[in-house]
Amino acid sequence: MRGGETRVPTPTPAPSTTPTLHTQTHTPETPLHLGLTLGPLRRGPADPTFRTTPTGAVWRASRTPEGPATLRVTQNPHTTVVEAHAWGPGATWFLSQLPHLLGESDDPTAFEPRHRLVARTTHRRPGLRLTRTGLILESLIPSILEQKVTTDEAYRAWRLLLHKYGEPAPGPAGEELRMRVMPDPRTWALIPSWEWHKAGVDNKRAATIIRSAKVARRLEEAAQMEPAAARARLELVPGIGPWTSAETVQRTHGAPDEVTTGDLHLPGIVGYALAANRDATDEDMLELLAPYAGQRHRAARLIMLSGVSPARRQPKMRKVNIAEW
Repeated sequence: MRGGETRVPTPTPAPSTTPTLHTQTHTPETPLHLGLTLGPLRRGPADPTFRTTPTGAVWRASRTPEGPATLRVTQNPHTTVVEAHAWGPGATWFLSQLPHLLGESDDPTAFEPRHRLVARTTHRRPGLRLTRTGLILESLIPSILEQKVTTDEAYRAWRLLLHKYGEPAPGPAGEELRMRVMPDPRTWALIPSWEWHKAGVDNKRAATIIRSAKVARRLEEAAQMEPAAARARLELVPGIGPWTSAETVQRTHGAPDEVTTGDLHLPGIVGYALAANRDATDEDMLELLAPYAGQRHRAARLIMLSGVSPARRQPKMRKVNIAEW
């Protein structure tokens, strides 16, 4: 999951019993792999906002500036054309952003591998594009939930909170796939303390999400800023640091150079892959990624997708469910 890939089955024809509100096609200019490109938006295998189906479709449910919307995208394996269907008040907005979502504003040709491992992975993963959602809160909140806990704990909290406070996704996804649209900012801000506790979210992360929800409008403006300025805007909120802001803008801006620092595992993975140093620090990682200046995030993703990582030793982080306290 950290490598940002999700399996998308080969498309097979499937009749639709629900009329779509909007339809659009998109022909990518360079190779596109839906699973690699959209995979980072999936927060765990049971994410209520993200589904893949046996028909080869990728489904997303989002709260757009024009309201809730569901998007279904499939790619013809022979022509590479992507067909998109959208439902809900935000359907038109969703489809207008489709090229950015599919990485059309990303330029993979600007990347030049400097290591054999990276070159090999680049060759094997030609369809990797960096998605750009343009939606801050939907990437920021799950990133806050992932602060200093295991991914399983964060995914569980995201799932529980969306099923309780989100709303059914528009179109067939809400009933057939049980997909949910995340709550609006006001709802996030009004979630009572005991519900955060039931979801396993400690007071610090809950308070950070509530603070973010209260200034949601100002944070969403960051989607139109350059990545560095957007990160600076996000980090004005107490509780949001470099790790969280990087994880957010990587998805909202398709930022190729915003590498994550402060991560528990990433420095060791990069250090081991490029220099056989499993104990690498953030400083070591940034030094190793220096030849990829301007494309460090893409290089880090390719390294994670290579499958080369140090053998596991003892767990570094103990799983704690505060809901049981």
